[in-house]
Amino acid sequence: MKNSTLEILVGLFMIIGFCAFGYLALQLGEVSFLTSGSTYTIKAEFDNVAGVKKGASVQVAGVPVGSVADISLGEDDVAVLTLQLDNDLQVPTDSMASVKSQGIIGDKYIQLSLGGEEEMFKPGDVLRETESSLDIESLISKFAFGSAK
Repeated sequence: MKNSTLEILVGLFMIIGFCAFGYLALQLGEVSFLTSGSTYTIKAEFDNVAGVKKGASVQVAGVPVGSVADISLGEDDVAVLTLQLDNDLQVPTDSMASVKSQGIIGDKYIQLSLGGEEEMFKPGDVLRETESSLDIESLISKFAFGSAK
């Protein structure tokens, strides 16, 4: 009897351990079907998104509020970023998205400057008020070879 009680306790301990491990794996692994209820997506059209990668941070006032879910080429040869944003964040329709850099040669991220409009973007809407990234190499070469004005 004493042996079977010990085996039951060890079995329960193992089951609880596996459940805890599974929960942590799903939370840290950012499984898309579990997080989809807490986020929504909007698209942003840019002339140039050089250096922006899938998974790059989306920030408002330096606070991460989402990430870049996809990068594609849209109509009229513009870059289309799919931004996955937290449901808590409401983005007014007069907001602006800019490609920024963490330091001089750091990773690129998207900075959202929220507007003051009453109407908000709905999931799937397109943000067209954007500011593309600066191409540092071309600016330096223009300055170095005298074609900068």
